[in-house]
Amino acid sequence: MSGPLPEPPGRDDLGFLLAKATQRWNELLAERFAAAGYGDVRPSYGSVLLPLFEEDGLRMGELARRARLSKQTMTEMVRRLDRDGLVERRADPCDGRASLIFLTARSRAFEPIAARILGELDRFVRQRLDDERVEELKTALRELLSLGGHT
Repeated sequence: MSGPLPEPPGRDDLGFLLAKATQRWNELLAERFAAAGYGDVRPSYGSVLLPLFEEDGLRMGELARRARLSKQTMTEMVRRLDRDGLVERRADPCDGRASLIFLTARSRAFEPIAARILGELDRFVRQRLDDERVEELKTALRELLSLGGHT
C-alpha cells in the first residue's frame, strides 16, 4: 500500500506562484514601458536586450547562453527585435558564417528608460520586503535557475 496521496495542485503551489509573480512583473514592466513611449518593447525582449546592454555585439550562441535560452528560441527572439528596430545583425569579421547582434540607436535610447523602470520596480518591491529578504529571494531564484543540472 502506498503512502498518503499528495495534495492536489492549487494556487499555493510554488510553480504557480513563481509563474504568477513573473506574469505580474511583466505586466508592470509593459505598463511602464508603454507610459514611457515604448509600448512595442515586450518584457520578454529583456532576454536579448539585457545581455547586450552588458556587452554589445555578441554571437547568437553566446547571447543564448547568457539569456538561458536555446539557440532556436534566441534566433526567433532576435528576428522579432530586428523587425522592431531594436537590434541588428552584422557579419562576424572573424567568421563569415556567423553574425554578431548589436543594439540599434532605438534600443540604446531605451536602455536608460529600462534602467529607470527596473529601479522603480526594485524600490516598489523593497517597500514590501526589506533588503535582506530581497537579497534572500534573489539568491533563492538564482539557485532555482540551476534546477535539473543546467547552469
